[in-house]
Amino acid sequence: MALATKDQIRYWGIAAAVFLVLLWLLGNVLLPFIVGGAIAYFLDPVADRLERMGLSRVAATSVISLIALLLVVLMVLAVIPTLVNQLKALVNAAPDISRQLQDFLLQRFPDLADSTSTIRQTLAEIGLAIQARGAELAQGILSSALGVISVVLFIVVVPVVAFYLLLDWDEMVARIDSMLPLDHAPTIRRLAREIDAVLAGFVRGQVSVCITLGTFYAVALMAAGLQFGVIVGAIAGAITFIPYVGSIVGGVLAIGLALFQFWGDWVQIGLIAAIFAIGQFVEGNILTPRLVGKSVGLHPVWLLFALSAFGTIFGFVGMLVAVPVAASIGVLTRFAIEQYRASLLYQGRAGLEAQGPSFTAAAEAPKPRRKQKAGAAAADAARPDAVGPGPGA
Repeated sequence: MALATKDQIRYWGIAAAVFLVLLWLLGNVLLPFIVGGAIAYFLDPVADRLERMGLSRVAATSVISLIALLLVVLMVLAVIPTLVNQLKALVNAAPDISRQLQDFLLQRFPDLADSTSTIRQTLAEIGLAIQARGAELAQGILSSALGVISVVLFIVVVPVVAFYLLLDWDEMVARIDSMLPLDHAPTIRRLAREIDAVLAGFVRGQVSVCITLGTFYAVALMAAGLQFGVIVGAIAGAITFIPYVGSIVGGVLAIGLALFQFWGDWVQIGLIAAIFAIGQFVEGNILTPRLVGKSVGLHPVWLLFALSAFGTIFGFVGMLVAVPVAASIGVLTRFAIEQYRASLLYQGRAGLEAQGPSFTAAAEAPKPRRKQKAGAAAADAARPDAVGPGPGA
C-alpha cells in the first residue's frame, strides 16, 4: 500500500508538472478553451435544470446559447461604451476634482494658501499623477484586453467551445469517472465533489453576487444623478468578492464624488451613502447566504495570492485558472490535515488510549505481515536445499 501511495503521488505530481508546463508554453493557445470550459462549467446547472423541465440537452444548450448571445450583444452595444466613456471622463476630471479639494481646504485652513506649502504641492501632484497614470492604466487595460481577447475569440472560438463542452458536459464527466483508478476512486470522487462545491459556491455564487450588486450600484447611482455612477458601480461590483472591500472602496469613491457634485445638498449625499448601505445589507443577508453559502473554504487572502502568483507567472491565462487551482489545493490540504490527524504520528499513545484499551491493543498487536515473513523464513530454513551451516558446524 505504501508503494502504491508513493506511485500515486509521483503520477499526480508528474501530471501537475505537465499541466503547468503546457500552461506556460501554450497559454495563448489554451486561452479560448479555458474560457469556453469556464463558461460551460458556469452554465451546466442551468442546462440540468432545463433538462429536468423536459427539454433535451441539445434544446437546453441552444436556449442558453441564444440568451447568452443576446446578453453579449446588449453589453457590447450599450454597457461597455458607457463604462469606457465614464472611465475616461473620470480620469480627465481628476485635476478639477483636485483643485476643488484645494479650494475646500483653503477655505478652512488659510495657512495652505502659501504656494510653497507641502500639502498644496502634494495635492496638485496627486491630481496630475492620477490623470497621467489613470490614462495610461485605462489605455493599457483596453489595449491588453483587445490584444489578449481578440474579436475572433469572442465571435467564433469561445462560443463554439462553450457550446460543445456544455452539450457533452455530463458525458465527459461520466467518461472521466470511469477512468479513475479503482482502488482510489472513492477518495478521488469525494475530493472532486468537495472541489466542485468550493468552485460552485465561489465562482458561480460569487460571480452572481458581483454581477447583481454591480448592476444595482450602477443603476441606483445613475438614477440618483451621480455623474460617474456607472463606472463606480462597476468597480464596486467587480471587487465585491473581497469581503467589505468592494462596498468600502465603492462607497468612499461614490461619496467623495457626491461631495464635490452635490456639496451643500446633504439629502442627495445621504442618498448616495444609503445606496451603499442598502447594497451591503442585501449582500450580507440575502445574496451571499443564498448564492455563496456561509463558507466555501476559500479564504480571500489565499485567493488574492493565487491570482497574483499565477497572473505573474502565466499571465492572463494564469489568472483564469488561479481560482480552480486555489480551490483544489485548499481541498487537498484539508484532506491531508484530516489524514494526519487520524494517523498514529499525530495521535500517539495518548490518542490511542483516549479511544479505549481495545483500540490500543489492536494498534500494538503484531502485524500479520511479520508473521508471514517469520513463517516463510522457517519454511526456507526447513528446505533440504537451504543454504546454511551443516549439522556439524
